[in-house]
Amino acid sequence: MKIGINASFLRKPGTGIGQVTANFLQKLAECQNSNSKCQNSEFFLYCEEEPGLDFSLPENFHMRVFLPFWKRDDLIRKMLWEKQAAREAAKDGCDAFLSLYQSSTIFQSTVSGQQKTIRHTMVVHDIIPRLFPQYLGNMRQTWHWKAVERGIRAADHIVAISEHTKSDLMRALDIPVEKISVAFLDVAPRFSRVITAEAAADVLKKYDLHSGYIYHGGGLEIRKNAETLLRAYQQLTVNRQQTTNAGQQSRKEVPPLVISGKVFDKNNKLATDVRGLVEELGLQEKVKLLGFVPDEDLPALYHGALFFVYPSLYEGFGLPVLEALRMSVPALVSGTSSLPEVGGDAVLYVDPENAEEMAAQMERLLTDETLRGSLIARSAPQAVQFSWKSFTEKTLATLE
Repeated sequence: MKIGINASFLRKPGTGIGQVTANFLQKLAECQNSNSKCQNSEFFLYCEEEPGLDFSLPENFHMRVFLPFWKRDDLIRKMLWEKQAAREAAKDGCDAFLSLYQSSTIFQSTVSGQQKTIRHTMVVHDIIPRLFPQYLGNMRQTWHWKAVERGIRAADHIVAISEHTKSDLMRALDIPVEKISVAFLDVAPRFSRVITAEAAADVLKKYDLHSGYIYHGGGLEIRKNAETLLRAYQQLTVNRQQTTNAGQQSRKEVPPLVISGKVFDKNNKLATDVRGLVEELGLQEKVKLLGFVPDEDLPALYHGALFFVYPSLYEGFGLPVLEALRMSVPALVSGTSSLPEVGGDAVLYVDPENAEEMAAQMERLLTDETLRGSLIARSAPQAVQFSWKSFTEKTLATLE
């Protein structure tokens, strides 16, 4: 077989889809000696930029790098490039094509007067713009998403990254159940490596941190729900103070809340104004905003945390939760969307829209060492259920 692969997101290695693309291709390259489909196939990787891979590609992998006439990096170029990738795959004689994210790609099947059927599998991570209309803030975004929905419906097969995403596709887009497979993701290998105390200390020193803080990471879009977390954290500090003032058993001061992720301008309607909210709540001395953190520093940030909080309102999968599990860090997680599939019984769940409940659950994690130990003990058995090898094999199987 000749198999084409949309590897566009190799140019964005820090994104979730960038991680999926790189790790899928690495496992695909490694399976040459163990999988007959890999051995007997040619793979054509379609990219927008020459990727800087940290692994070697076998001889049966061919790189194709191109851009459409529209060079500005926006939604127009994205759609034009996806159309061109389909044409290039037909020219290369591909029998199957894999889109590693939901895209506008549709195969027209006719090239140079010849009819060519190309089986198209599309990995769908989520359908957020359909479920959260605020993500369609202008006509261009609306136009693009309608094209993506057409691409999803036209695909021969869909790989959903969670059962919840599968349900969303069936309910919101009327995709037939027999057309959808589920293949869980994994996280970057860096989260499975043992981190030394010295290496972790060096990273914490870089950010002027001391271990034992409460950590939140994974992005500051409004659906990630940092606002409710900050309000719950303020409530937690108030509750502690009231307990002390009432003469009850004195407790240690609440640890700082450390938040990583790009801090957006306050006028960005899709992001939480964390700076403004921290000031409004009087938490300037308690909350540390790290801004963007390089991927290589993230394991140390998890390692130094007393526990991790992820109160997202919606996820197609929830990579940060699995990252916390891999790092054996207790986690407080929303009981919504796909997150229970990832966390299983190894995390503590909370209603993401209830700040009072969130504060109470954080208090439990602060004071109950036995609870933290129980969650840590369950983390490895839960995390071992996810692997890039499994994701790659299940996805490959849909291309036949």
